[in-house]
Amino acid sequence: MLTVEGLNQYYGGSHILRNLALEARLGEVSVILGRNGVGKTTLLKSLMGVVPVKAGKMMLDGKDITKATSYERVRAGIGYVPQGREIFGRLTVEENLRMGLAIKPGGTAIPTELFDLFPVLKQMLQRRGGDLSGGQQQQLAIARALAAGPKLLMLDEPTEGIQPSIIKDIGRVIRMLADRKTMAIVLVEQYYDFAAEIADQYLVMERGEVVARGRGQDMERDGVRQKMSI
Repeated sequence: MLTVEGLNQYYGGSHILRNLALEARLGEVSVILGRNGVGKTTLLKSLMGVVPVKAGKMMLDGKDITKATSYERVRAGIGYVPQGREIFGRLTVEENLRMGLAIKPGGTAIPTELFDLFPVLKQMLQRRGGDLSGGQQQQLAIARALAAGPKLLMLDEPTEGIQPSIIKDIGRVIRMLADRKTMAIVLVEQYYDFAAEIADQYLVMERGEVVARGRGQDMERDGVRQKMSI
């Protein structure tokens, strides 16, 4: 679903992403791990078109999106859940979800499946997003990204600051979505146990490069936990 080749990105004189390559396959969860500051969030922002890349190529479902704008990438089928959730605090839950339908024709209904995935949102449709707990806001952010039916879902540290019970719910939803074989999922994460539980493929980043990669089931054998703590 997603192929990235030779991706390079700079902030000022700093070389942030270095000839990075990855593939995200339909029906799989690709987890990108690494310590703070290694370029994980920059990678997702580059894939989303939030920051332009200096060099490299990105293909989504066989189409070159390297120079596409962010909104063109959304239309092409990318859903993005940024770090920190970035929901609209003054808008209601319903209005936040409708923002996820911005690329659809006016009057498009909110998919009822979103409330099957996250039942708490149905109970809080008229509550302002800023009044939700951190875990509820994360569920809202994921639901908003899913509203348009993406082919590729990208999530930046969805477990950050979230209580354990909701982390389990989010993990269950991510795994369920992948198992349907209708989308590819790319997940940036620092919480090793969560990543190991849902990963089909893992990549470990260091200084803007992928220094290790393999199958999720081999993470313990490959010493991924130790690589993240070095």
